Amino acid sequence: MRNVPNGRRLFIDKSLDTMKVRKFTMTTSNKQSPKAKAGRVFYGWWVALAGAVNMVVSSGPTFQAASTLFRAIEDEFGWSRALVTGVASFGRFGGAMLGPLEGWLVDKFGTGKMVLIGFTLGGLGMIFYSQLQGPIQYYAAYFILSIGFSLGGFVPSMSAVNAWMPHRRATAMAIVIGGSSLGGVFVPAIVWGINTYGWRETTLVIGVLTLAAGPPLAFIQGRRAPEYSVLMTQLAKADSPDTQPLTQHDFTPKEALRTRAFWSMSITHMLANLSVGAISSHIYFQLTDKNAVNLSDQSAATILPIMAFASFGFQMLGGLAGDRSNKRIVLPILIVCQGISLLVLAQAGSYWAALTFALLWGLGFGGRTPMLHAMRGEYFGRKHFGIILGMGAFPMAIGMMATPFIVGWVFDRTGSYVGQLYTLAAFCAIAAVTILLATKPPAPVQQH
Repeated sequence: MRNVPNGRRLFIDKSLDTMKVRKFTMTTSNKQSPKAKAGRVFYGWWVALAGAVNMVVSSGPTFQAASTLFRAIEDEFGWSRALVTGVASFGRFGGAMLGPLEGWLVDKFGTGKMVLIGFTLGGLGMIFYSQLQGPIQYYAAYFILSIGFSLGGFVPSMSAVNAWMPHRRATAMAIVIGGSSLGGVFVPAIVWGINTYGWRETTLVIGVLTLAAGPPLAFIQGRRAPEYSVLMTQLAKADSPDTQPLTQHDFTPKEALRTRAFWSMSITHMLANLSVGAISSHIYFQLTDKNAVNLSDQSAATILPIMAFASFGFQMLGGLAGDRSNKRIVLPILIVCQGISLLVLAQAGSYWAALTFALLWGLGFGGRTPMLHAMRGEYFGRKHFGIILGMGAFPMAIGMMATPFIVGWVFDRTGSYVGQLYTLAAFCAIAAVTILLATKPPAPVQQH
């Protein structure tokens, strides 16, 4: 045996009459690949799963469980419905104002740092919330925790999977968004904690858990994706041998703003999410109020997990369908289903009617959410996705900011949610039309 260049070696086998020369190339490891052996899970899937856990923690207290906490606040302090639920509008104001900045920070400093900072701020905000005594402290605490969960939650998680998973974008985003829905599974536990120990103790525990979750999530989500060409090579070898090369232009924020697709998607998302802001803040009231569905606390607490499971299931199906179908054609159907669910809720007078709402809401809201976000990544690329998502989320956040307070204010004067639910359903109908205008933009002509 003797050494030869390029890592090869010659083995000479002598037999009775012949000399056979065999040459082979030694195997070398590829340090750039996140997966050196076949059969291991591609790292992008771990990023998606960590994003789902992120959303369980960051959206649970301010989205899925928000109305249960608001009910506890109203029962203790006796404040008006507009004052109690208006805190959601105030909290989302910060998220709306910081939306484009959040995206820029993620693109500039990476997902890991933003998750760590955001969860630290969100956890401290929850602990502060558990100690509140008056309206000013109530609004200040909610503002802090909302800013924290906004900085460390949705935008960095979606940016990370958009960078790692261009070949399965809608599916990976569905996994992340599904985490938000699964947060509703813990609503009965939160209701139990509130009824057994009190809302202060319950929110204190949530704050401590948030602080503990930040570092490991930041570590997993913070790993930067390779360059696009390197990533596609790794995918072909590791994740899917049949993965086809994708060509995609990375739009700059200025280029994206000049497209009709950007504004069509942004307006559609805003109109469709008007009802999301209202439902997250008022659904528990509508289910338990005597002049509405009039369910007991225990019965109402079972509807929210059903909404969560239905949303999660249809989010997964929406993600899979989004990677295999024309999203622009499917989305209007799903948005209309979301609007129909609001009409059902407006007329609901029994547990079974509320259950029908929960399933229809899961189909419409759950199915359309990953498709809308995947369209942004498909249309505008990876490099500036964070800031483009933040800019597109700005009008959406403004809408979600306004509806909790407006719906509560109208309820205080009418004693009913029916008119507001009909109005929100009409906005969904408009959104089903505006999304049809979001055709894929051509790559901008480069100026030389």
